[in-house]
Amino acid sequence: MKPVDERRIHQIFEIGVWLKGAHALIECIGGLLLYAVSTDTIAAWVNAVTQDELIEDPNDFVAGHLSQMANHFSVASEHFYAFYLLSHGLIKLLLVTGLLRGKLWSYPASLAALGAFMVYQLYRYSYTHSFGLLGLTAFDAIVMVLIWHEWRVVRQHKPA
Repeated sequence: MKPVDERRIHQIFEIGVWLKGAHALIECIGGLLLYAVSTDTIAAWVNAVTQDELIEDPNDFVAGHLSQMANHFSVASEHFYAFYLLSHGLIKLLLVTGLLRGKLWSYPASLAALGAFMVYQLYRYSYTHSFGLLGLTAFDAIVMVLIWHEWRVVRQHKPA
């Protein structure tokens, strides 16, 4: 049996954590933008982007759905998504910072948070059937395995 290359696993762990950090930063920016931009502005922007496509093909699935969603996007929905994205992103940024600094508290906290996020993503998938959610959940599962492995290695090498 081939020995495990711990250095390679650690590199993959760091890449995964950096990607989670980038995703968290994008979520924070998206949440802040949703707080800053009105629903009317969002609807106007989406309609401007989809207008040419809908003129060319009034039955265009993607453009039609985007336009319909934007026109029915309520202030309450906007505030929910803004809060969700910003809080989700800030939690993940805190955890990513802890993981990259090797803080012991961040390993179990990250496992718990990612597990909770995955449960919610699967719950949302049951309504939306979005393959993006499945992809994100699969990525989170891989990162969880890497965090678990890294936590075991770090605990073995830390003095008591």
